[in-house]
Amino acid sequence: MTEQRSDIWIADDDRGVRFVLAEVLRDAGLDVREFGDAEEVRAALRKASPALLLTDVRMPGEDGLTLVAEFKTKGLGPVIVMSAFTDVATTAAAYRAGAVDYLAKPFDLDQAVAAVQRALADVPASSAAPAVPPAPTHALLGESPAMREVFRLIGRVAGSDLNVLVTGETGTGKELVARALHEESPRRDKPFVALNTAAIPSELLESELFGHEAGAFTGATRRHAGRFEQAEGGTLFLDEIGDMPLALQTRLLRVLAGGEFYRVGGRELIRGNVRIIAATHQDLDARVAAGQFRADLKHRLDVVRIELPPLRQRRSDIALLAQHFLASAAQELHLPPKRFSRAALKAIGQRDFPGNVRELENLCRRLAVIAPGNEILPSDLGATGAGSTAGGWTEALREWAAQALADGEVDIHTRAREALDQTLLQIALEAHEGHRQHAAAALGVGRNTLTRKLGSSRTRRPPKS
Repeated sequence: MTEQRSDIWIADDDRGVRFVLAEVLRDAGLDVREFGDAEEVRAALRKASPALLLTDVRMPGEDGLTLVAEFKTKGLGPVIVMSAFTDVATTAAAYRAGAVDYLAKPFDLDQAVAAVQRALADVPASSAAPAVPPAPTHALLGESPAMREVFRLIGRVAGSDLNVLVTGETGTGKELVARALHEESPRRDKPFVALNTAAIPSELLESELFGHEAGAFTGATRRHAGRFEQAEGGTLFLDEIGDMPLALQTRLLRVLAGGEFYRVGGRELIRGNVRIIAATHQDLDARVAAGQFRADLKHRLDVVRIELPPLRQRRSDIALLAQHFLASAAQELHLPPKRFSRAALKAIGQRDFPGNVRELENLCRRLAVIAPGNEILPSDLGATGAGSTAGGWTEALREWAAQALADGEVDIHTRAREALDQTLLQIALEAHEGHRQHAAAALGVGRNTLTRKLGSSRTRRPPKS
């Protein structure tokens, strides 16, 4: 039988990390022991057990997650995981194995002390842990502090059945977060069903969600299972929930409250077992205040909120994402692999990307096709990279206008204005997945104006370059 101890154990192959962390914990009045790998910890467990273990994930020999699972299985003290590898899979795997917290290196020492004290004050009841399944590969990438916090939240809440609201600008990757939450949850073997509520006409949305019986309305020739039935046992992702009509919000609220619904035109009560993950780029609190969204429905959906930062607030991730997207595009399109020059990566990193990660991915896909050499240079970015500086596109316009005047061309102002309109409208539609109302709002014009300009632009040629 091991002798019970009340000290804190630190397992990390980096002596510097162990020393600094041990010193700050000792200053907080705690007894600390240090270990260089999992084997040293396992040898020490023959004689004693700690009040709490802090362990790195990747060490020589067995990794830290093995220790986490062993501590959980044997009912030993809580474990806090530390790692410089803060991807979704590693973070979620740590929580699944039984970790009570996750510290992303480099971490604030005060944060580490607070995490230790919190874990000691709230020791969970011991229970055997199942084997940790292999971690899936996720499309979410990032090493910035903001994304590390997103990964931490995903890992923490994925295993629960709590409803989650994912917020963020268009193109930030809200559906990727929803998929990661599903793939890291106990529902991973059940369906993941996604529905963009803004892309479905309001008169059809109820049928899409809840299904309909044959004869329920004109054209309903047979029974149709809605998204709730299709997602049974799994996860239903409702994108752009802020655009849902008020009447349908009321029905969705009843389903969330009771877990029961009827198909359109049906009399059979259907009980569902579905986890809801909703997403929006809008300010739901503002829409509630304006009477456009039900407050009680917001509270049902907004149990846990994960906010995705825009790309301009995580510039340190742009190079990582750009290289990943360029390599993925080459592989998908069966093209020779290309690479960014250091100068090209710097130029891309200075852009604001109003369309966020989706815009960056589209840029990389274009470069994979049109860039002439194996190495992408700043000159290859052309018009796609002109937005990296405030005067880039106006300088290009200046050169075009000067050449057009020198050539004696006429109607220069009209043709330039039409080309500007067409470019802005097409980019806005691309950024908002073809949703004209959202694209118009982003540009500050009315939807009718956008439709009229799109129609007129198809009959005119852009300026010569």
